[in-house]
Amino acid sequence: MRNAFACLLLLFFAAPLWAVLGQPVSSVQSDRVQMRGTMRSAAGKGYSVQTITAPYGETVNEYVSPTGMVFGVSWKGPVMPNLSQLLGSYFSQLSQPTTSRRRRSVIVRTSQVVIESGGHPRGFHGIAYVPSLVPANLSPSVVQ
Repeated sequence: MRNAFACLLLLFFAAPLWAVLGQPVSSVQSDRVQMRGTMRSAAGKGYSVQTITAPYGETVNEYVSPTGMVFGVSWKGPVMPNLSQLLGSYFSQLSQPTTSRRRRSVIVRTSQVVIESGGHPRGFHGIAYVPSLVPANLSPSVVQ
């Protein structure tokens, strides 16, 4: 019983932290560590992009507003990232009746979130953004 409790504690504290959609950018560095990747930042007009590239070619872009909130994420690569970590509370939208499923793709468009994901093994891609968090001077199309 004590060993099971110790294992649960270890799993809890070893869980990776991600810069989650709709949350503060403070954990982007944890994403880089979890993905064992390199990170670079780029500034756009009214936003910044934190790009993490993993050793096997996976790339995650995290779009950050001037207020420090992650308003969008995009991904591409040979494996699908852990969407429950990237999307946070918006992950549950993938199982809602408003979800459109086409061959090899999933599209969610609600007033709270837009998620588009698709691909095939060795070629996954997707975007997600929170319309209410996209800076007023930007179009959601900056999330690519």
